[in-house]
Amino acid sequence: MSYHASRRTLLAAAAVAVVTAGGAASAARGSRPTPDRPRPVPDDPRPAPDDPRPGDRAPGPEQAARLLGRMSLEEKVGQLFVSRAYGHSATDPDPADAEKNLAQFGVRTAAELVSRYHLGGVIYFAWAQNTRTPHQIAELSNGLQRAAAATGAGVPLLLSTDQEHGIIARIGKPATLLPGAMALGAGRSTDAARRAGRIAGTELASMGIRQDYAPVADVNVNPANPVIGVRSFGSDPRAVAGLVAAQVRGYQGAGVAATAKHFPGHGDTETDSHVGLPVMRHTRAQWEELDEPPFRAAVAAGVDAVMTAHIVFPALDPSQDPATLSHPVVTGILRERLGFRGVVVTDALDMAGVRQKYGDDRVPVLALKAGCDQLLNAPDLALAQRSVLAAVAAGELSEARIEESVLRILELKARRGLFDDPYTSAERVDAATGTAAHLAAADAIAAGTTTLLANPDKLLPLDAGAAPRLLVTGTDPASPSGTTGPPTSVLARELTALGCRASAVAPARAVAAAPGHAAVLVCTYNVPDGESPQRTLVTELLATGVPVVVVAIRNPYDPARLPRCAAELATYSWTDVELRAAARVITGAARPAGRLPVPVPGRYPLGHGLAYG
Repeated sequence: MSYHASRRTLLAAAAVAVVTAGGAASAARGSRPTPDRPRPVPDDPRPAPDDPRPGDRAPGPEQAARLLGRMSLEEKVGQLFVSRAYGHSATDPDPADAEKNLAQFGVRTAAELVSRYHLGGVIYFAWAQNTRTPHQIAELSNGLQRAAAATGAGVPLLLSTDQEHGIIARIGKPATLLPGAMALGAGRSTDAARRAGRIAGTELASMGIRQDYAPVADVNVNPANPVIGVRSFGSDPRAVAGLVAAQVRGYQGAGVAATAKHFPGHGDTETDSHVGLPVMRHTRAQWEELDEPPFRAAVAAGVDAVMTAHIVFPALDPSQDPATLSHPVVTGILRERLGFRGVVVTDALDMAGVRQKYGDDRVPVLALKAGCDQLLNAPDLALAQRSVLAAVAAGELSEARIEESVLRILELKARRGLFDDPYTSAERVDAATGTAAHLAAADAIAAGTTTLLANPDKLLPLDAGAAPRLLVTGTDPASPSGTTGPPTSVLARELTALGCRASAVAPARAVAAAPGHAAVLVCTYNVPDGESPQRTLVTELLATGVPVVVVAIRNPYDPARLPRCAAELATYSWTDVELRAAARVITGAARPAGRLPVPVPGRYPLGHGLAYG
């Protein structure tokens, strides 16, 4: 028996339950979702037990082989691709979105895109107008699944998004927004991390999204990292590993595929792979000590997918190829060393980091040769698919190699229940998304994350009962989801709700307005080294004699780049849930419980965090 034949047999045997009787019926329904019962919403504050994954109960591997046997080569190749699509509706996009689809894909609607390219998945973005409201997202998901059911193979789509929470959130209010990774790292609770994943997964599944590109498994040991930062749980690989595993179990317990990223580790880079090609300088021993543990923990937790990084890692592969295109990294380390048997998805193929060395025609072929399965967001989808087909025709890729990846993808879709029923409903959205219990849970989780870094004169907590006059100023970055903020106004509102008299003013007016206030709170955002407008603002406010409280609303490194103040806090993000938690700490309505999950060089060690006496 040939290697490829035996490999196909093993993969088919592993792909249990890909097409069940229920799945065939679901495909036959085609044009409309059937009525479904709202799934119970996991609001119990205790960690949920590992529950059976949808699809695990289905019959045998021969059905996977039969489905694969019915698929043309073009349909098999299509299953490898996950693409963007423009528009809030599968069949009736706004005219501007229809024109974008036409210009980039040669079709006007997302449904036509699915049909023409036999897509295996679609990724949702806010900038593509995919994520306006939970009900709209559910309708889009159903429309796309109907389009997939009407194609020749009738394989349901794996719909996905980047909903990391914290600073990366594609879906905003009224869905629940939760603390992000570094905030959870400050909270140090695997139960909280698991529950956050469970809530997030439940809400995504209610909208028809069955894969989330989270959690981030990178260990952020470089304060200058421009792309990871607070998206990481922290700098301690063992702590990060525990939180990654907890989030994997949370997401997948809710029926959503978790995706650990960015393998083999993006935490010590100084270049953003969206705009350049980062180089990781860790030795092999450093990789094993720092970068490997969270990914090993994710694999041990049964993670469905791992996303590759567009980084060069010479100690792991001296070829200077990005890890996404590296056979030694993807196959040699992820598959063979770590024993990962799930789906390997590339980071987006339109990012500069993967396009600098090879052309867009070669990248998808090389990613498959390296061992990747899903090809995410190719810049030119038609060219990418033609290139893969041409590589098969030329013998550079075998059809058996394509089938290996397709079988893994089908297995994942079955495990997430898509062959049982790929559709959702308005009732399911209402039962799961932005519920009072979920919102309360988000606040409870956030309560353990705010970190009090400095309080030398015991200014905090402020006595809200005395109704102190407070001024809130500083940086107002755009909301990660477009549905919260601006942060200075939110913080002022929350402080007022707790009994203070707080008002928000622009930085240009803050120094003149400061006298007469009990304190000035300054929201800082990624303060650079050296002189900067944020440093100047803090310096001038200190000169007024009014106590200054720094609230670092993104990276916790800001205080080290500013003069010492009457109090310093870190929130790790600026969505409403983190700012509410900060307001409660500032007024003493809650005690500060967070501890730094990263060191702040020159100022605070790892694990630092003050409490009220």
